Amino acid sequence: MLFKESDSLEEIWQVVKHELHRGALDAKHPFHWVNLGTVSSDFPSVRTVVLRKVSEEFHFFVYTDYRSEKCSDLKINPNATLHFYHPKKQVQIRVKAQTKLHYQDELAREIWRTIPAQRRSEYSAAKAPGTPIPHFQAGSKEGNPSDHFLCVLEFLPIEIELLQLQRKGHLRLFFSKKENWQGTWMVP
Repeated sequence: MLFKESDSLEEIWQVVKHELHRGALDAKHPFHWVNLGTVSSDFPSVRTVVLRKVSEEFHFFVYTDYRSEKCSDLKINPNATLHFYHPKKQVQIRVKAQTKLHYQDELAREIWRTIPAQRRSEYSAAKAPGTPIPHFQAGSKEGNPSDHFLCVLEFLPIEIELLQLQRKGHLRLFFSKKENWQGTWMVP
């Protein structure tokens, strides 16, 4: 369990923030892999991404190719949901957020300098992600690495909802930036 009913709202908030920060730092932590939901034209789209950083301001950062569907979605509608699940602690965290796309700006350039050479092809392929190809090798051609498409997605949370699963009865909490992250218990 991540939290219990006897914990104060402030204690729960601090534990949640700590676990989310750990997710960005530890590749073995369940929160390192996060489901990202965006709004597409006809259907919601959900995919798994890597949580790269959680800032002191509590912003979440993910890297992607600027030509990806997720960027197209977020350019039209910057509202997104991040979904975290910790199977051992049986807790779900949903984060509703506004998104900023950093492409060819100072932050993207700074991050690009930290990307290892062997990983740069993930952001500099000749074809955009999702482009149909005749066979799998046709998509692996690297373009010019100086023409990279690295985009840093910055998620600014607005609301965070927690669901702690437990046999004796689930616990649900809601935190809102509007309320200065003060928590509220909710019916599970």
